[in-house]
Amino acid sequence: MARLRKNCAYRRLERPYTRISKYRKKSFVRSRPNIVISRYEMGNNKADFKYHMYLVAKGEVQIRHNALEAARQTANRLLERTFGKENYFFKLLVFPHHILRENPLAAGAGADRLSTGMKMSFGKTIATAARVKLNQKLYKVGFNDKTKANTVKTALERASKKLPVKCYIIE
Repeated sequence: MARLRKNCAYRRLERPYTRISKYRKKSFVRSRPNIVISRYEMGNNKADFKYHMYLVAKGEVQIRHNALEAARQTANRLLERTFGKENYFFKLLVFPHHILRENPLAAGAGADRLSTGMKMSFGKTIATAARVKLNQKLYKVGFNDKTKANTVKTALERASKKLPVKCYIIE
């Protein structure tokens, strides 16, 4: 199985060139990869919560959908264990619209017959990413129990470790 490329190849904000049209000739991007993110809202989304905390990005970056999902799982696991399923609300605020492409170049013997080089270098789709701007909110947590604010902070800090950008937490 092919390994994922390092995020440093994709984290820079580039011009979004992701035209998808219902007409095949006008559609530059031929296919859209499946998004790994399973849920965007966790916990109790019906209740009103007194306190809210946000995880905010400190820079402009593209975050892959699998990094967003890993951060979501890490934070949600801790929140669910401490609060239970009905005493918190956790939401992912960004959506991975941007499609990442890769022009695979084969190396080794016989590689000249496999690849076209830079002749047709638009690339195949490999993943989707969310384009995050400076000071944009990534995750939101709502809760009522002020004594468990440190747990929420810990959950958001754990989530920030999975993301390719430095983050800070606001209340």
